[in-house]
Amino acid sequence: MIPTNRISAPRCFQPLRFRWLGALLLLWVMWFPAHAQISDAKVEALVEALRLSAPNAGPDAGLYSDWKIKPDNIVRWSKRCLDQEVTPEQFAADQALARPVLVCVMGKVLRDQFTLSNNNEIVAVQRAAAWWMTGDPDQYRSSAASAYTLRVLEAYLRFF
Repeated sequence: MIPTNRISAPRCFQPLRFRWLGALLLLWVMWFPAHAQISDAKVEALVEALRLSAPNAGPDAGLYSDWKIKPDNIVRWSKRCLDQEVTPEQFAADQALARPVLVCVMGKVLRDQFTLSNNNEIVAVQRAAAWWMTGDPDQYRSSAASAYTLRVLEAYLRFF
């Protein structure tokens, strides 16, 4: 055996590059799991569940489209999601125009609620439905909103 004068790094430092990769992977998994688990198909299912669960409001209620939406929301959401204002009448007359706006708005809401509910999809859907109905996702269990949020959840679950 020939002696060498090379000093080798301690064993704990040899796989340092693998530890960095592992740490980065762990950070990525911890940072992005909520958005990865709520697919576009799930957002579209929620939007359809909201349409199916919309209240039977008469023509004098001032709500538009099959989703029964307030006119100011239509204008604000269409400007944000389409970069153009859409009138409530245009929105109500064209589901192909309305649906992408609602997917845009509810995608963020559902993904945020999924994160806030500790990645519980059932609770996230109910919280998103409460947000849709009241503007406050924490109302999903309140007596005023719980029947509606359960109706939305039931309609949503039919798609999966």
